Amino acid sequence: MNYEETKKQLKQYLLARIPFISINTIEKNRALTILKELASELNLPISVHSMSKGITDIVTNNLENEEKTIMGALDYIGEQIKVKENATYVLTDAKELEEETLVSRYLNDIVTMAEEKGGSIIVINSSTIWTNLQRLGMSIELALPDEEELYRLIKEIVSPYQNQITIEWEENNFKEVATILLGLSEIEVKNVIASLIAKGSLLKDDLINLKFAKDSMFSDISGLEKIEVDPTIAFGGLDGLKEWLDEKKKLMTPDKKEEMKKRHIKPPRGILIVGVPGCGKSLSAKAIAAKWQMPLYLLDFATVQGRYVGQSEQQLKEALETAEHVSPCILWIDEIEKGLSGASGDSGVTNRMIGQFLFWLQECKKEVFVVATANDINNLPAELLRKGRFDEMFFVDLPNEEERNEIIKLYLLKYLNVKVNDEFINKLVTLSNGFSGSDLESVIREIAYQVVANNISLTEQLFIDTFTKTVSLSKTNPEKIEQIRAWGKDHAIPATKLKSSI
Repeated sequence: MNYEETKKQLKQYLLARIPFISINTIEKNRALTILKELASELNLPISVHSMSKGITDIVTNNLENEEKTIMGALDYIGEQIKVKENATYVLTDAKELEEETLVSRYLNDIVTMAEEKGGSIIVINSSTIWTNLQRLGMSIELALPDEEELYRLIKEIVSPYQNQITIEWEENNFKEVATILLGLSEIEVKNVIASLIAKGSLLKDDLINLKFAKDSMFSDISGLEKIEVDPTIAFGGLDGLKEWLDEKKKLMTPDKKEEMKKRHIKPPRGILIVGVPGCGKSLSAKAIAAKWQMPLYLLDFATVQGRYVGQSEQQLKEALETAEHVSPCILWIDEIEKGLSGASGDSGVTNRMIGQFLFWLQECKKEVFVVATANDINNLPAELLRKGRFDEMFFVDLPNEEERNEIIKLYLLKYLNVKVNDEFINKLVTLSNGFSGSDLESVIREIAYQVVANNISLTEQLFIDTFTKTVSLSKTNPEKIEQIRAWGKDHAIPATKLKSSI
């Protein structure tokens, strides 16, 4: 629930005098703010216990009892509930409530007493509650701030600085910042915006940096790895894929997002790229992240798999939740068929992970664009290939003549810093018939190695000899390559707009 929904629900529970209320949140102060507002609105005395202050009045902050330990606080609350009607106490630092412990049993007894006296005990924590205790009352989950709340918060933070610093942000920019910072707590958002204000300006260029501001906060979840991307990265060919991505990029602007929201359309979910190994599938994920100026995260299904019952599913859940927290982002799943086919040899675990991932893919409302790649189409689960799972499925074939021409030129500049005349490029294109993109990179890199190691000059003969002696991917396993190509042509959209000449 968002802030207002939580407040409305809490008000209902307090008026109903529910004896036990648990508020599940990592934002203790935000929950206390809601309770403070309700205490004033309902004219209801509410006392709060914390280990730093003891027990204080939530509105006036006056000290009621100096006891700072949880057991001492429970002793005091128990005595007060015996003599007071409709007493309300909030515990903010209660530990050991997840299961049956001395603390949870003692609190259970006090809640039972509170029910008889019309009292309410409220616990604010971020973990589960012992079942016997929870069944005595109700539970509320206070979600992190939503876009509307973040928008108001950011405007409120920036407002006092309108005439003190340079502010380039327009109304749409404030809305975009709110979207970018989704997944952060209120205090985290305040810190991020404060750090921008401290540099003396709020520029439109800051919006790009904000997309990466959450990286350091969510970097230690098993299975999710931050990938550094060269902003100048480029790859040749695949014009059909590039054209599709360019169209989807238009949907990333604030006005388009607002229009999609009104039409109840979710952001683009992602693509599945299948095809011949070494032809640019993995490079595509990095290129999308660079082109869309979004952080890139690699989800390794093999890493999230655990040895114990339920561990794989839990770790996958945590990794996907983290991807939502760091959104907007690109989530790259490389060779997805390997990760989903090797879940500890347990087909039940595999099926549950597939189902869990597909459900998340279908229901995720955050800006997480998935780029899943696959080489071995025989091991792809049928559920992944069903229409509507991904926005689109593309097939990457061996590069045709025009694509090889473009790829060769790219790597000549990258590794040798040279431009070659079109006539000789065409000769290399002919010599590289059947080469994959990685074959082309490898052969040009090998020429660069020879130039550096032997201190020799570039010659046409050096190119011809190196290209000629290279054994291409299509020749090392032709049957497998043809099988992949035949499947791709029947089941997916070509990533290139041009027909292969091979």
